[in-house]
Amino acid sequence: MADKPRVRFAPSPTGELHVGNARTALFNWMFARHHGGDFILRIEDTDETRSALSYQVNLLNDLTWLGLDWDEGPQKEGAYGPYKQSERLDIYARHLQQLESADLVYPCYCTEEELEEERQALILSKRMPRYMGKCRQLTRDERKQKEDAGRKPSFRFKVPDETFQFADLIRGAMKFEGTAIGDFIIVRSNGMPAYNFAVVIDDHLMGITHVIRGEDHLSNTALQIMLYKAFGFVPPTFAHHCLILGKDRAKLSKRHGSVSVGEFRKQGILPEALMNYLGLLGSSFTEGREVLSREEMMAAFSLDRASKSGAIFDEEKLHWLNAIYIRNCPTENLVSRLQPFLEQAGYSTDALDPVLLYGVVDLIKNDLTTLSAIGNHISFFFDDEYEITAEARQILEKESALRVLKTFAEYLKNSAEAVQEIYPAAIKHLKEKTGVKGKDLFMPIRAALTGRNHGPELDRVFAILGKNAALKRLNPFV
Repeated sequence: MADKPRVRFAPSPTGELHVGNARTALFNWMFARHHGGDFILRIEDTDETRSALSYQVNLLNDLTWLGLDWDEGPQKEGAYGPYKQSERLDIYARHLQQLESADLVYPCYCTEEELEEERQALILSKRMPRYMGKCRQLTRDERKQKEDAGRKPSFRFKVPDETFQFADLIRGAMKFEGTAIGDFIIVRSNGMPAYNFAVVIDDHLMGITHVIRGEDHLSNTALQIMLYKAFGFVPPTFAHHCLILGKDRAKLSKRHGSVSVGEFRKQGILPEALMNYLGLLGSSFTEGREVLSREEMMAAFSLDRASKSGAIFDEEKLHWLNAIYIRNCPTENLVSRLQPFLEQAGYSTDALDPVLLYGVVDLIKNDLTTLSAIGNHISFFFDDEYEITAEARQILEKESALRVLKTFAEYLKNSAEAVQEIYPAAIKHLKEKTGVKGKDLFMPIRAALTGRNHGPELDRVFAILGKNAALKRLNPFV
């Protein structure tokens, strides 16, 4: 391994950051940080019809939110820029000329319709679909006729009849035959470089030592190694990790539910929880641990423990992990993180009593699985939001429940204890006065005070509501 490895994450800004791509970014980031190397961010935006600045902005924001800081790239220029492919077109043009001079490429004038016709014919004859080299032997006059007719050529690489091999850090020895691969496009008819052409040039010029990416790029690796050899470049070391799958073992897509980092941000998944979960997908850590900080993951990361088989995305497990991180988050920090979600739920955080808000959040955080659920967990603390559910009303309709509530209210009216002592004293009195205990004692009180049949500890709920608010809610039942 190089003394200081250089890895890259090179997304295309054609949509929101998919969790599969985020996991690739995380693997590269952990590899770089573990080995004291550099993590480079490169934007592959040569697809003019699909690339959008808004996607690029969201991409940078999502990576920053996850804590995946890059050493070089947009907003952090280095010695190997520019880091957007749309700003490197002159570099690709020079390299195309280099291959033209070596007679390793040729112009192709085939239309999309002609290529599709050839593809279907190969499928019908039960042969592997590939370009059969129709334009490879065109004469200069024939090429001129095509261009005079208004056809703009793409450029195809002449695939050699050779065997190519490389060692994958995850999958071991890999081999492919050039005869099974048709001449492939390296520059499109609009002058834009094709993916495999641009990525080879960029990775070489940026000094990338390791390419860590999904197994869906294995077929691209074959083409790229041909180009490395054509240019006389030394290829980087490759590692192809498994893909993230849905529970049906199909590649994770929108039909499985939320699939983008932005969607999980809106749900109120904490970045450290999502990072932790993505780190577990297709990898493992020592002692089978599942809850790890970013520093612990960084220190323990190894491609040796990366899985070859697909990793199943389990949103329930992500929520389980998120609940752990919420529970362990210092309450003051959590209050700050909850503010946008409180606003979305209709609460003006500026108008809320900060002491009350702190107490409420500290009480209910053990029940939260996502930050966006905060509204449902705190509404009963506010009189204008308080309402009784159908389940709670069934409890309150029982004669035994009304007797408990009446006795409870009477005690509160006459109590002289300090606030923190009222509730335990009242419960003791209720047990002695009514002879009721357990669920039959506590469920009516919970139903009346919160309007629900489950929730946080009643003594802490009472401490936040206070005596007067409790009496107000008990009054309809006594």
